[in-house]
Amino acid sequence: MTRVLLTGATGFIGSHVTWSLLSRGYEVRAFARQGSVLPWRHDSLTYHVGDIRDRHAVAAAIDGCDAVIHAAALYTLWSRDPKAIYDTNVTGTRNVLRAAVDAGIPRIVHTSSVSTTAFRNDRLATETDIGGPEQMIGHYKRTKFEAERIARRMAAAGAPIVIVNPTTPVGAADAKPTPTGKLVLDFMRGRLPAVVDTGLNFVDVTDVAEGHVLALEQGTPGNRYLLGNVDGNLTLIGLLQRLSALTGLPAPRLQVPHAVARLAADIDAFVEGILLKREPRISVEGAKMAHQKMWVDPTVSVKALGLPQHPLDEALARAIRWFVEHGYAPDPPVPSYPGTPTVPPQEGSRR
Repeated sequence: MTRVLLTGATGFIGSHVTWSLLSRGYEVRAFARQGSVLPWRHDSLTYHVGDIRDRHAVAAAIDGCDAVIHAAALYTLWSRDPKAIYDTNVTGTRNVLRAAVDAGIPRIVHTSSVSTTAFRNDRLATETDIGGPEQMIGHYKRTKFEAERIARRMAAAGAPIVIVNPTTPVGAADAKPTPTGKLVLDFMRGRLPAVVDTGLNFVDVTDVAEGHVLALEQGTPGNRYLLGNVDGNLTLIGLLQRLSALTGLPAPRLQVPHAVARLAADIDAFVEGILLKREPRISVEGAKMAHQKMWVDPTVSVKALGLPQHPLDEALARAIRWFVEHGYAPDPPVPSYPGTPTVPPQEGSRR
């Protein structure tokens, strides 16, 4: 049985990757920090406690493994300590990839992000549109860019590293939640009175998880694979209209100019982030990023990997149901929304 070391196994994407690997018969060694565990058990799932910022702990975790998927990262658009984002996303990536290469691991998958892509106004971006440092807005995008650059340089030097670039995943078990999950929650809680004109490529998180395993099995080292949905390019208003149809909740109709959104984010960052020492509701980085629609054409990756393309509404329905069942949001007016989580149910709730 092939043993895969999976970093970030307890995160949103990572938990789904864990289940995809187990479902395909792999043995998974989940590299996780102390106290971070999945709320279900499996005979082929074990844990190795450690931190990817500790290269010695990483090397010990890789020992005895046949493959590595590096999915650990801090996915946040705000932090009291930006250095922690760089330490995890850049230094941690270097530690994992270097240790895997030094150990002679023959198959390595690095989870990057669609945010490292150079987006265009005249056409949809593809795998070959790699952004530059000047296009990376905020700490998260900069760190993911630097991490991917490490992976690309190592692959160019002969390392067996395959890069996957998830777009904007949605679905069940977004426990923390991610910025995307917060968007869905804000809508469900009636906290989105207005939106800006922006767009993203949304994709079922289970398809993203399958994409990781497919990249492990058949991806070409050095290649980038966009893990997105060919029908997933939506404006923000378009997404909220879909959520409205699934829940019966009203979608906001007011669209504010980007300058107004940026001003609101600056004020919120000062009041919430500086004065009250808590995460702002409106991210400055998010407001800046909203100027550019992050739309892609993942057709090449879909064909090359056989990436599944589940309907987006099914993923949104699973996200809605999971948030309701775990106490994040109240039941919407339409309780008969379809879809159930496709991973083992998580214990406990958050209220």
